[in-house]
Amino acid sequence: MPIADPRAFLEQLFDVAVAAADPDKVLAANLPEKPKGRTVVIGAGKGAAQMARAFERLWDGPLTGVIVTRYGYAVPCERIEVLEASHPVPDENGLAASARLSEAVSGLTQDDLVVALVCGGGSALLPAPAGDLTLADEIAVNRALLASGAPISAMNAVRKQVSRIKGGRLAALAHPARVVSLVVSDIPGDNPALVASGPTIAEATTRADALRLIERYRLDLPEAVMRHIRDGKDEPPLPDDSRFARNEVRLVASAAVSLEAAAEAARQAGIEAVILSDAIEGEASEVGRVHAAISAEVVRRDRPFQKPVVILSGGETTVTIKGKGKGGRNGEFLLAFACAIDGLAGISALAADTDGIDGSEDNAGAFADGTSVARLADQGKDAADYLARNDSWSVFDALGDLFVPGPTGTNVNDFRAILIQPV
Repeated sequence: MPIADPRAFLEQLFDVAVAAADPDKVLAANLPEKPKGRTVVIGAGKGAAQMARAFERLWDGPLTGVIVTRYGYAVPCERIEVLEASHPVPDENGLAASARLSEAVSGLTQDDLVVALVCGGGSALLPAPAGDLTLADEIAVNRALLASGAPISAMNAVRKQVSRIKGGRLAALAHPARVVSLVVSDIPGDNPALVASGPTIAEATTRADALRLIERYRLDLPEAVMRHIRDGKDEPPLPDDSRFARNEVRLVASAAVSLEAAAEAARQAGIEAVILSDAIEGEASEVGRVHAAISAEVVRRDRPFQKPVVILSGGETTVTIKGKGKGGRNGEFLLAFACAIDGLAGISALAADTDGIDGSEDNAGAFADGTSVARLADQGKDAADYLARNDSWSVFDALGDLFVPGPTGTNVNDFRAILIQPV
């Protein structure tokens, strides 16, 4: 039976994917054992406030805590203090939040428990310049990384070298208390040490690795930053550090689980679903063109999948910024996709960030189909020009095709769904 309203169908799949990472559901199955001493909750990320509220509901013992989330993402909590700061570029409020989290875990004993609620976005929300570096230095690092096209693993390898809190340093501050990290992964491959640059989880990359990555991606960093990294003073701890012996890490939600839930929902609606991957990386525009080529092959030759079908994928693409437009990686993906399927009937697509925000504006992503480029041309606008300027938001705003669900309270990275039907 054909899907009469493709956009409503795709939005339903997005909602199912987000629901699979709902904090109340995923935290209930991952509560740690109660300690003899205090329970202190800390956290950071775009879904950290929702995680904190869920943890409060589920935890039947005393607790205190503090978390930081993005401006506009806070929800009220009774016992956990909720702070807000800037994302994706750090600010002074983030600096103050890092100090508050550090203070919260200081002076604990081996009988105490620290519960770390960690999800995507936490890295920008926790600026804490190391050594003699300043907030301006850390902002410069962040801007250079965001514009570089480097994958998230490379970004975090550099970030932790210039921070007093990332790369397991916050967990080291909590020693000798036990730290249990409950992580919602927005990282391709689901390495929990990379989520939010791992404030409570050590990771094996070193200063030498960071220097190689800086050279590889031609990062233009302040001289003070380069001097700090080259000096190698007070490097972040490694995973075998004895202070982490009693700690535990639990991956409570991920893109893989959310995509499987969306695939099952599609099948229940009578549409076969295939998952290409939950860990796709690379330039968003190139990934968009590859998805378009697969979609076109299905339309024309019923291979590698037969119509009707919904093609799902996740991961975290990147955008090497060359213009001064608005938008994010999902919009960039979708605009390149739309250009490549121009004129093809039977294809409808949604690309969106599961946290509800894609890049610089208030949309999670957008919708596109084989008519998108022609409809833009009817307005006297050239889609390829907008793509060259990294201005996907302006395209989909002009078309009325932005997808704006608002903050979702979770973050398991990008969600892409392409519905292909016979015409």
